[in-house]
Amino acid sequence: MESLFITTTHHSLFFFTDKGRVFRLKVHEIPEASRQAKGLAVINLISLEADEKVQAVIPIRNEADEKAYLFMATKGGMVKKTGLTEYANIRTTGIIGISLREGDALIGVRLTDGNSDVVLGTRLGMSIRFDEQDVRPMGRATQGVKGIDLGEGDYCIAMDTVRTGVALLVITEHGYGKRTDSGEYRRQSRGGKGVQSIKASQRNGHVVCLRAVNAEDELMVISEQGIIIRTDVKNIPMLGRTTQGVKIIRLDEGDKVVAIARVAPKEITD
Repeated sequence: MESLFITTTHHSLFFFTDKGRVFRLKVHEIPEASRQAKGLAVINLISLEADEKVQAVIPIRNEADEKAYLFMATKGGMVKKTGLTEYANIRTTGIIGISLREGDALIGVRLTDGNSDVVLGTRLGMSIRFDEQDVRPMGRATQGVKGIDLGEGDYCIAMDTVRTGVALLVITEHGYGKRTDSGEYRRQSRGGKGVQSIKASQRNGHVVCLRAVNAEDELMVISEQGIIIRTDVKNIPMLGRTTQGVKIIRLDEGDKVVAIARVAPKEITD
């Protein structure tokens, strides 16, 4: 999970875990600390189980917005859309956000307006883009429907929403990356096999990130051994879908990229 965004003390944060549970905190309930501070472990703020991990944090301005949806994707390629108002009463012990099949896990959540395009990305470099309206709204405690038909040994690692004019950023575990115009990812029917998002190989490794980005964005790239770089998206070249990408972070032997965070602009106001 990677989250880095601007918010205010008046808003709420929804925490979604890999087990499909949802917790809510007001921003003012989270201790303020300096940039150099280690911070407080999330387990001290919400009631996580021993093997449970936070997979997404969604800042919410208006919990009563009847036109907003939470769109979710799982490791097994399932997707689900649920109205935001169904999360109006979240207990301190959390509530079910999505029912998961045995062995599956929640990998991503986005707040949408019901009219977005959604893209899923897989570990082996496949992706699919489809209209959010292909997924009808469902209740909280449901499994959802198939978003992508996964190949043998493959699984979903990322989900994002797409709009005209953005690029899709793909980064691999060996530190390679590229941007590709979102127009190269044609809209398909939900549940298909999709198209190649990057030419994954032994050289560049498996995919760890697929995100919609603007040229004005900044990224934090984080490695397993704790190396972090901050870079402007515009410095990452625009390349076609079936290319391998270029080196964007130099890693020591045995190290690999494990997380990417988009540094959001200061877009949230009181």
